[in-house]
Amino acid sequence: MIRFRAVAVAAAVAFAAATLAACGTPAPPPTAVAQAPATTPAAAGKTEVLWLGHAAVRITSPGGKVIVIDPWLSTNPKTPAGFRQLPALGKVDLILVTHAHSDHLGDAPALAQLNNAPIYNGGGMGHALVSLGMVPAALAQRFGKSGTVMPFGPTGPKITAVHAEHASELVRKNPATGKDESHYGGEPVGYIVEMENGFRIWHMGDTGLFGDMRLIGERYRPDLVLIPIGDHSTMGPQDAAIAVRDLIRPRYAIPIHYQTSPQLRGTPAEFNAALGTGAATQVIVPQPGEKIDF
Repeated sequence: MIRFRAVAVAAAVAFAAATLAACGTPAPPPTAVAQAPATTPAAAGKTEVLWLGHAAVRITSPGGKVIVIDPWLSTNPKTPAGFRQLPALGKVDLILVTHAHSDHLGDAPALAQLNNAPIYNGGGMGHALVSLGMVPAALAQRFGKSGTVMPFGPTGPKITAVHAEHASELVRKNPATGKDESHYGGEPVGYIVEMENGFRIWHMGDTGLFGDMRLIGERYRPDLVLIPIGDHSTMGPQDAAIAVRDLIRPRYAIPIHYQTSPQLRGTPAEFNAALGTGAATQVIVPQPGEKIDF
């Protein structure tokens, strides 16, 4: 059973341009539960997913480990005002970044230094972050596609980097000249995050449709996929539906990376319509700032 928990937000948000598996029976519909502070640990045996708009999520494992993925928060028009100040996230143990575009790398360097939490990247971004002085070497941990890391030891969450079809330029303003510079940002990736109890989440990052989604689904059998549907820069609703229905077949899907800017025009309604009736996957559509327990 899934439980929604709404997090209060302090101000309305406005649109702004930005650069942006195991197959099973659908669970019963979610039910609302009381509000809880951002630092409340997950209930025993539960995985908590807090969507913060666009591709930003905070995952709290059943063992209380906090993993933040693609933390574009402070200037994200979809992030609730209450979470645009990084301390509002509470304790952060580890940060994952799917690629170097500013709407995904976002506040990761600042969040890493605030929490002394390492940034893990499976696409080769770490060297650029260190060489550009964005984080110290100790906070940039590198691994590779298909590699699995166990940052919390063999009994903690496990993280595997998988393929994504996208780009990954790292653009930053040179502090000396004030001009934007483009640097190699590694390759784009997605992440399979396996919790202590075996529950698996595939954060797909930014990606187009590709045939090996079937292989990844068969190999890792994700229970939940966080899937981009916005179009323009990623899959649109129709391609995302093909990925979920025909290739991956997870128990749950949460659409992400949509309507942050006018170009990202795909909607959850279009995604659901493209999936069609009788789909084995339950689509969950939280509002930014809502928590879901699995």
